[in-house]
Amino acid sequence: MNAGVRLAGVGLLTGWGDGAGALPAEARVAAAGRAVLPLARPSVAGERFRRATRECLLGVQAVSAALADAGLDREAIRGDGTALIYVTAGAYGASNAGFIGAGVASPARAEGGSAGPLHFPYTAPSALPGEVAIEFGLTGAYVILIGGAPATIDALWQAGLLLAQGRCERALVLAVETFEECEALWRRARWTLPLPLVETAACALLVAGAAPAAYRAVAGAGPLERAVETRAGRTLAAAPLVALALARAAGERAARVTGSWRGRTASIELTLSGHTAQV
Repeated sequence: MNAGVRLAGVGLLTGWGDGAGALPAEARVAAAGRAVLPLARPSVAGERFRRATRECLLGVQAVSAALADAGLDREAIRGDGTALIYVTAGAYGASNAGFIGAGVASPARAEGGSAGPLHFPYTAPSALPGEVAIEFGLTGAYVILIGGAPATIDALWQAGLLLAQGRCERALVLAVETFEECEALWRRARWTLPLPLVETAACALLVAGAAPAAYRAVAGAGPLERAVETRAGRTLAAAPLVALALARAAGERAARVTGSWRGRTASIELTLSGHTAQV
């Protein structure tokens, strides 16, 4: 049994654009007073996606981006050998707002309809990873974590445990955060969430490696976490995956990633696959 873990690829979509190279040098300056940097609704083919919420489609797109970064096709992850761990602090809030309001914020707005019983299932946190699992044929281990950046550190650690225990051959750690439909709610909490809020969909693909991941509670944010807030803005649960994208794009061989949320900070150290510097 190989107890090591390695980052094989990471897909990153943010309100700034695709990939780490799209992030500005100073998010607050580049935001120019905008409270939210949204992601457009992806165009994903198939009747099954006609009623899918924007965040579900973003999750599918983020997994596709991770596969492209790792140089794999979707058949490589199909089946019970792939674990899926989904993390969010509030991605399903948009669906709840749309269903309750059944108006401007409706998830059916793009189709010109109103929210109704058919959209109720999308108000569950399991809707997004469920759509991802169906789209890519994933039938392996499955975990949902609700929380901020430390929950994503936990997710990366859980992925390493699943790999070490032989319960999967690879693991996807997926985080999606959307804010546009719930902007008024987030703005009321602006004293705890400095702007800008940047919508983000990110996915890390982890495989067995030579070195085990090192997980621990820490006292404060690390340099990569600070770099994410400077360059990307507030991305909540997606922040550790943004940090991995930055480290991978810079050609780092390993990364120590921290995540902070509501008084808790955790960190994990991971080996990264080689990658040409892009930043």
